[in-house]
Amino acid sequence: MTSKTPDRPEAKPRAAEIVREYGPFDGADRIHGVTHDGQRVWAATGARLVAFDPGSGEPTRSLDLACDAGTAFDGTHLYQIAEARIDKIDPATGKVLASIPAPGHGSDSGLTWAEGSLWVGEYRDRKIHQIDPDTGAVRRTIESNRFVTGVTWVDGELWHATWEADESEIRRVNPESGAVLERLEMPAGIGISGLESDGGDLFYCGGGHSGKVRAVRRPKAGA
Repeated sequence: MTSKTPDRPEAKPRAAEIVREYGPFDGADRIHGVTHDGQRVWAATGARLVAFDPGSGEPTRSLDLACDAGTAFDGTHLYQIAEARIDKIDPATGKVLASIPAPGHGSDSGLTWAEGSLWVGEYRDRKIHQIDPDTGAVRRTIESNRFVTGVTWVDGELWHATWEADESEIRRVNPESGAVLERLEMPAGIGISGLESDGGDLFYCGGGHSGKVRAVRRPKAGA
């Protein structure tokens, strides 16, 4: 099933509130994906997954793994896009427990876990796929009208990041129709290369070639 973005006026953008920056981290000059495990933020830096304490900003763990796009956490395991596959990882040991094909066959971007599924952004095709975490089978597809560089669910809301040219946003979209309901606009020159909610009032955003992760405040409902 494919949900298409209807031809209707979009929500007007408002400025994203960046509340903190983390990094760059030693030996990492780029952030490809981020996730949150309830305590720590994990950042995919290409050859290593780096975990840091969002309170102190200090790195606490690192796993030597291929990690060149989105990252997710299901409550027990990490999931990591590596080229054209998604690896299921034991965060305690760094061992890859299983792998499934990524729906974009190497053009995948954001990754998150929700409702028993993985949700995968397909960057230039401007799509978000809901997939079976055991097989990689696509359960449904939502179409966007912007490049998709990150995806997350929080409180039943689907948000995705965009980054085109020098402009980047965090967008809340209708998961059925794809309609854009809310837009948080990043300052010029600040891009988002990965997106994850902390389950509360913050988004963690990968900063691409800046090597930084930024915390952005999630607006309260109706605000």
